[in-house]
Amino acid sequence: MSISPTGLRRGTAAALCLGALIAASAPALADKAAADSCAAGLNADGKAIYVASLPGISSGGDVRDVVTDKTRSLAMGGKIDRGAARTNAEAAGQCLAMVKS
Repeated sequence: MSISPTGLRRGTAAALCLGALIAASAPALADKAAADSCAAGLNADGKAIYVASLPGISSGGDVRDVVTDKTRSLAMGGKIDRGAARTNAEAAGQCLAMVKS
């Protein structure tokens, strides 16, 4: 089964938006240590999303926007599994939400 690049982008974007919405609804603890502790429990792809997104979140970026952008970039670059991008973005987003105040 083949997926067109346009269909993949739409599916990935929709998945990432959902994940970021879930992450944005998590309580904002403004606690990097707790976020790092949370990230320690992520799988390799989730950790890659967390590491790539952390600078943007720490500098005041919107969790949804940053996670969506970084996850899409990692998935399209073949650095993370596209099929699991949504799940991993949701998990990383929950950890990253702890960094926001």
